[in-house]
Amino acid sequence: MGKPGSDRAMRPLRECDSATTVTDRVPLAAIVLAAGLGTRMRSARAKVLHQLGGRPLLRYPLAAVGSLEPERIVVVVGHQADQVQDAADASGLPGIRAVLQEEQRGTGHAVRCALPALDGFAGDVLILYGDVPLIRPDTLRRLVEAHREQRAHLSLLTVRQADPTGYGRIVRDPDGRVRGIVEERDATAEEKTITEVNPGVYCVRAESLRPLLAALRDDNAQHEFYLTDIVALAAEAGHRVTALESAQPDEVAGINTRAELADMETTLRARTVERWMAAGVTFEDPRTAYVGPDVEIGADTVIGANVTLRGRTRIGRECRLDGTSWLVDAVLADGVHLLFGCWVEQAEIGSAAVVGPFARLRAGTRLAERVHIGNFVETKKAAIGAGTKANHLTYLGDCEVGPDSNVGAGTITCNYDGFEKHFTRIGARVQIGSDTQLVAPVTVADDAYVAAGTTVTKDVPAGALALSRTPVKFVEGWVERFRARRRRGR
Repeated sequence: MGKPGSDRAMRPLRECDSATTVTDRVPLAAIVLAAGLGTRMRSARAKVLHQLGGRPLLRYPLAAVGSLEPERIVVVVGHQADQVQDAADASGLPGIRAVLQEEQRGTGHAVRCALPALDGFAGDVLILYGDVPLIRPDTLRRLVEAHREQRAHLSLLTVRQADPTGYGRIVRDPDGRVRGIVEERDATAEEKTITEVNPGVYCVRAESLRPLLAALRDDNAQHEFYLTDIVALAAEAGHRVTALESAQPDEVAGINTRAELADMETTLRARTVERWMAAGVTFEDPRTAYVGPDVEIGADTVIGANVTLRGRTRIGRECRLDGTSWLVDAVLADGVHLLFGCWVEQAEIGSAAVVGPFARLRAGTRLAERVHIGNFVETKKAAIGAGTKANHLTYLGDCEVGPDSNVGAGTITCNYDGFEKHFTRIGARVQIGSDTQLVAPVTVADDAYVAAGTTVTKDVPAGALALSRTPVKFVEGWVERFRARRRRGR
């Protein structure tokens, strides 16, 4: 790690992308503060790495900032710096650069650390925290627009809280101009009655930000540099300071505890489900549905109770998911019926297919249209042709099955020899009898039949019947003699 404020010790990052689709605007940069541990989370993990909706907290404010297409995005990292940087890079936003705040000396110090990454930048700088997942892009856009329309040097977002406990209060002069921010521990009894508070979102001219940060002092009990002090410094210097009030207090709520994280999860989940219902999706029990932020669902699909949709899952139109299913990075075409209790991970299901109940489709599974996969069937790296059925108690791994075939109950592709995986090929219109073992590598050609109870160790020719059975032997009178022995033995 390098000195505080230096990013030289970090691994190489992408060059800043200065392109912008809005050519007639002042350049915009953003600083996202993500260096803190979050002690009240009671975790060794940095707070912004905790998951919300299946992705790190940091990803949400980054997405909101990214929608404004800033020229540069600076993420200030500290605790678990490499992991936080990875989370930032995973957003895919251009122009992201991480800088290290090695010593935690307050929010003002964190922004100071970001300044070297803004060398040569002349424009407006948006500053916000990495733990405000519900912040809306429109709110940030309105703050920037108001800042520019009023030709302000510094603008900040404010919000009204019925219970402002714990927040810094917005102090105004008799004419209503913002004079500064007073933290609760320093507030007078009168100031504590103020309900307009500071959620920590700012827009500042770059040319003003640098001298304001330089003027910060750490003469407080914590010996830290507070970013909030730049508001009073700007006002005292005669700079124009403006405020934009958010009408939605919950969008600027930060997360400090596990309980707050759980509450935010509930809020985010409810909003997501409401959005999809408005788009034409039916949820039989919205309270128990879990839909991740990157999931897509087609109209007229019906989602049953206790269904979890995570990752980049894609659900087509007019599908039905009966309930208690778990889908991660799954793709379902139109008209798929997922019966009760299925697990689908990194798998594709073709149109009008029926899966379940209690089926498990593992990574690499690709089902064509009209496939039936039934109860207690497991697939992995399996390509199943159109109209093929495997309805009971079967394992199909590392294989391909042609169209219109039928795989009987208890069939297994024996794909692992203790060292390597091997492949099984089953052709079209094949009938596999129950309790069959296909010992890979092996091929069953088109139109072949495999008799029940057969162990297939050689390729089966097209149109042939494969069977491995010993003749049935009958021992006459055996049952009566057995029962007599049992009775004598009592």
